[in-house]
Amino acid sequence: MQTEVMFAGFGGQGILMCGKILAHAAMHEGFEVVWIPSYGPEMRGGTAYCTVVISDRPIGSPIIKNPAHLVTMNRPSLEKFEPVVKPGGVILINSSLIPIRCKRDDVDELVLPATDIAKDLGSVKAANIVALSAFVARSNIIDFEGMREAVKEEFAAKAKFIPLNMAAVDAGRKAAEK
Repeated sequence: MQTEVMFAGFGGQGILMCGKILAHAAMHEGFEVVWIPSYGPEMRGGTAYCTVVISDRPIGSPIIKNPAHLVTMNRPSLEKFEPVVKPGGVILINSSLIPIRCKRDDVDELVLPATDIAKDLGSVKAANIVALSAFVARSNIIDFEGMREAVKEEFAAKAKFIPLNMAAVDAGRKAAEK
């Protein structure tokens, strides 16, 4: 089994962090993992994306042209990467910032207002964790509780952010199950 996930959005939305958390959670489950970040020189405000490859065997190439899944946090990312997702994959759309939907009917479209949910929790900065947890809940790509633990690990050095991010994890899961 090998699967690939692309996270994409504006720099500053925590796109790379989402990929890193997913990669760590998958490693803790014993999978082979590759995480490749990509961002422009602008970083904050520019385009940022990353790919995560998860496999139960050694990964031949970390370069992915057609990911199985896509998590999009802004419209340019959806427009650019939607066409390359493999049929049957999950495409998560942050409807707070993306007013359009997929043009495809061969994918599992998950539409949720990640930024609005995060704002209701107290900080729009948690939108990435809302999206990540909703994606993991829908795709079952890894164990959800393992992802929860990876989020705690990511914020261990800044413990004051753990309660907000745990609330974001729960809110994302709940939104995906609707």
